[in-house]
Amino acid sequence: MDWNRVEGNWKQLTGKVKEQWGKLTDDDLDVIAGKRDQLEGKIQERYGYEKDQASKDVDDWYNRQTW
Repeated sequence: MDWNRVEGNWKQLTGKVKEQWGKLTDDDLDVIAGKRDQLEGKIQERYGYEKDQASKDVDDWYNRQTW
């Protein structure tokens, strides 16, 4: 998985991230700044997910993106 693509296009992807995880705030997205570990951590915090569940959800979301 080439997460660098997400980091490089973070500003364009924030809308898609918010569609998937609506509980994330604009401030959260600014802090995350395209970093996968930060995204997983905020998903855990906002949704009460375990680390494995957050990681799986991020993988699923990433794989659904059309590049």
